[in-house]
Amino acid sequence: MAKYIGQRLVAMLLTIWVITTLTFILMKAIPGSPFNEERNTNENVQRNLEAYYKLDQPLIVQYLDYMKSLITFDFGPSIKQPSQTVNDLIGRGFPISFELGMLALLVAVVSGILLGVIAALKHNGFIDYLAMTFAVLGISIPNFVLASLLIQQLAVTYKLFPTATWTSPMHMVLPTLALATGPMAIIARLTRSSMIEVLTQDYIRTAKAKGLSPAKIVFKHALKNALMPVITILGTLVAGILTGSFVIEKIFAIPGMGRYFVESINSRDYPVIMGTTVFYSIFLIVMLFLVDIAYGILDPRIKLHKKG
Repeated sequence: MAKYIGQRLVAMLLTIWVITTLTFILMKAIPGSPFNEERNTNENVQRNLEAYYKLDQPLIVQYLDYMKSLITFDFGPSIKQPSQTVNDLIGRGFPISFELGMLALLVAVVSGILLGVIAALKHNGFIDYLAMTFAVLGISIPNFVLASLLIQQLAVTYKLFPTATWTSPMHMVLPTLALATGPMAIIARLTRSSMIEVLTQDYIRTAKAKGLSPAKIVFKHALKNALMPVITILGTLVAGILTGSFVIEKIFAIPGMGRYFVESINSRDYPVIMGTTVFYSIFLIVMLFLVDIAYGILDPRIKLHKKG
């Protein structure tokens, strides 16, 4: 186990280095300067600003400063909001984004597993077809389109929920649904196919022959093995939900990381772009690492180390 964790940690660090390096290269490849859009900024003032933010330094010097900020987790001040540091923006926005992401993940996992199990138990029946039709629609409709439909119908037409901000449980319903529907559909389809396969196994027939109740067979014997594929994709789903929340946050005016990230791209705020990218990369890679460890622990067939 220790050797496996050590190998994964090395791979994580290498992945983070590749992501941060590519982010730096792509950002610097974009022509222009963050100060070009300031109409009242003359050339002397622009040069002074570039010198203050060290944008006039050679690229190798900027890259080394960038890597130093990564190691120390000090991403410096925002260019467009000089009174705020990137760390301040992350500290203020990430808890809200994390709350939205975890709510969406909880709804997606619980609803998707329940829907998949019901569809598998009613295989080739009306409920199965209805559940899978809903799942296909959930996968096919982008979350920003679904968000617009939810706002139009449930907020504007029927006035059941508020449309913006993140100040009460009622404000959380629509963005959570918009963000959770796609992953929920994926989990439902995966759970259904895995559950159908598990229910045909010999040990399930043996459990039925022993007279065990259907509920005990499903939840004690079948569901645990059927959920292994779901656990496998949890890391990817977490990444999709958290990065997908950027658009949802913008649509619902949620003051999370998404707002700062989108605004930083529009205004070419280099420190915010780099800081949020690095922070999210580290967070998502750590989540993938934890999912790998959990999968190895839950499934005894997976060996985390070689026996000597």
